[in-house]
Amino acid sequence: MEERRGTWGSKLKFILAAAGSAIGLGNVWRFPTYTGLHGGAAFVLVYIIAVCIVGIPLLIAELTIGRHTQRNPVGAFKAISPGSKWFIVGYLGIITGVFILSYYSVIAGWVVGYVFVTASGSFKGGDEELIRRIFEVVTSNPYIPILLLFIVIAITTYIISRGVQKGIEGWTKVLMPLLFILLIGLAIRSLTLHGAFKGIQFYLSPDLSKIDSMVIIGAIGQALFSLSLGMGTMLTYGSYLSKKEDIFSSSLWVAVADAGVAFTAGLVIFPALFTIHGLSPEEGPSLIFKVLPVIFSKIPGGLIFGTAFFILLTIAAITSTISLLEVPTAYFVDEKKWKRWKSAILLGFISFLLGIPSALSMGGVKFLSSIPIIKIDFLSLMDIIWGNLSLIIGSLLIAIFVGWKWGVKNAVDEIESTGKKFALKNLWKVLIKFITPLAIIIILLNTVYNYFVK
Repeated sequence: MEERRGTWGSKLKFILAAAGSAIGLGNVWRFPTYTGLHGGAAFVLVYIIAVCIVGIPLLIAELTIGRHTQRNPVGAFKAISPGSKWFIVGYLGIITGVFILSYYSVIAGWVVGYVFVTASGSFKGGDEELIRRIFEVVTSNPYIPILLLFIVIAITTYIISRGVQKGIEGWTKVLMPLLFILLIGLAIRSLTLHGAFKGIQFYLSPDLSKIDSMVIIGAIGQALFSLSLGMGTMLTYGSYLSKKEDIFSSSLWVAVADAGVAFTAGLVIFPALFTIHGLSPEEGPSLIFKVLPVIFSKIPGGLIFGTAFFILLTIAAITSTISLLEVPTAYFVDEKKWKRWKSAILLGFISFLLGIPSALSMGGVKFLSSIPIIKIDFLSLMDIIWGNLSLIIGSLLIAIFVGWKWGVKNAVDEIESTGKKFALKNLWKVLIKFITPLAIIIILLNTVYNYFVK
């Protein structure tokens, strides 16, 4: 008996699910990190522009392909361009999703661990050396990271095995509102801290002189990463979208929710960061795990504040791991006619095995912690290959496919098939054919230069 693909129960439920896919550690961890490293409000301003000229056009493109074909990434390209090699882009997306899930779940596991560490009061007193050692224990112990990885993969596999409405939709309609409530509550608490104004000024008062090529490149890259673009996730989610729903307005809602969560995360972190003397917003990736626990230990209500923050991160991470596993699962359900539960369990198990080297690469195994010749850890290598290069290449190929192979006329016909006019179609045509691909090419060249030439 053929497995039914399923559809979203309503436009709101689709938006919550798609926003859940986009909203993850990229918003609550990566966005504040990049903001701190690239000039604060100047980066925020350029990021918003990048979402508008790169993120939203590509999001519309992926959703349109998905809804038009009602297929997974491989099947979608085969349906639109039969006999061509464009289906390879679909396979690239599926493979990318599995590999990103493998190491992304390792980081998500650290977050799960920090919920319990923070709630136990281990950060009490704010001793920075103790906090550093706790991070090392969570990440470098050869057993703890693997156990946490397993927990994340197991939760994700269970949700995906339940299907579109009972699984993805059923959980995201609970998790996403909870995420929004927690985030707004934390932002209010952070904004009311004594000395928070300096953080607000850093975050909301742009110094345009700080805008340079690195800020622009970082902002465009963040827009692609944050919106889960370039690996067929939104294409797959679009394939479950009813022909009655408006793609353009749905895309705007997803992008606004995604950027809104990232923006609000900054309101949580930067006002709190500036309440502690001597701490810098340029702490980089350690901002969440090494710096914020110091802040939580020294502010009123810090135990509750900190525990709630890491619960928030856990929710954000799980809503993203769900979408990462859904892409390859949809492929096996569509193309191989496998049962959903069988596909989810097999791919979850494979992702778990692939994630073990990343889990052991922060001190658990010496070789994986500093790979000879390239001198970086295995997790970072995976992020360079799959979280940077592969996503960028996938995004570029999807933009070219819609803009030049399938054609913007056919895409607009699909968007307007509901009977509602696509008001900004002329602008979108220019963006998806010229501006968006050009911006992505710049990011690709910069990434290759930074990682392989410089």
